[in-house]
Amino acid sequence: MATIEKYILHLINAIIVFCLASMMLMVFVNVVLRYGFNSGITFSEEVSRLFFVWLTFLGAIAAMKDGTHIRVDSLVQKLSPAGQKACAFISNALILYVCSFLLEGGWQQTVINMDTVSPVTGWPMASLYITSVIASIGIALYAIRNIINLFRKQDSQPEENNV
Repeated sequence: MATIEKYILHLINAIIVFCLASMMLMVFVNVVLRYGFNSGITFSEEVSRLFFVWLTFLGAIAAMKDGTHIRVDSLVQKLSPAGQKACAFISNALILYVCSFLLEGGWQQTVINMDTVSPVTGWPMASLYITSVIASIGIALYAIRNIINLFRKQDSQPEENNV
């Protein structure tokens, strides 16, 4: 199972790098063309926006895996180990709750926009909304893993990325 996770994370990171590099290149070339030659690439704005959405949602999965989302834990650090464990459980349970809404809403938008195409590229708009479905599943899986790890730990100290 860890091998599958490793390959999926490599794929996610590769997509993130591709999206970022493509966005930078398209925007740079488009700026040079607009200001230097009074022309431009018509699809670059639309594709850059789509790549930014993919980069953001896939980055959220990677941040959840590493436990690097922004959090304020000054109060949690002052709690006892049992209190820290309870807070970690509650926060991961809330993450699962929010992921269920993101999954449901993202799926509805994906289905609704299956036949709608973007004006310039002609790509289905569902390719924009499916990112929330993918992200909600990925984040929920890591939240479940964090909850399982909370109960697996012998010494009631929560892991650094679970608090």
